[in-house]
Amino acid sequence: MSLSPTMLPTLKAREVKVAPEIPISKTLPFWEGLKQGKVMTTKCRKCGKIYFPPVADCGECLSSDMEWLELSGEAEIEAFTHIVVRPLTFMNERPYTVAIGRLKEGIRVVAWLTDFKKSEVKVGVKAKLKAFVTPDGNIMYVFTRPD
Repeated sequence: MSLSPTMLPTLKAREVKVAPEIPISKTLPFWEGLKQGKVMTTKCRKCGKIYFPPVADCGECLSSDMEWLELSGEAEIEAFTHIVVRPLTFMNERPYTVAIGRLKEGIRVVAWLTDFKKSEVKVGVKAKLKAFVTPDGNIMYVFTRPD
């Protein structure tokens, strides 16, 4: 027996809200650093692999012996996209640019790219990864013009 379209249930879109409780105790220095204007991450003491975002355990050698380090923030943009059609959660934001930057430490970071005109954004442009607290109290990091 084949199903006709009239036999299928009608699906209606409905709003779904998810508010996960994410334990941050092992990455607390990252969040505290952002509040202080620093971008921190972890490096495995055993194999030397640097992670961003920070992790509690090394995925390379499985060690839990991690150390904290402050990132230089010096970056070169490797890829970017201009977001014009924004997701519902960002509808109140103006169109924005998201970029992937390779930091001096060799890791890649995804963040909003600010302080650049759209015409200035190119692969290879230098940027600075900076932390800040928004006026409504959210902590985040973005790429900006280098100092």
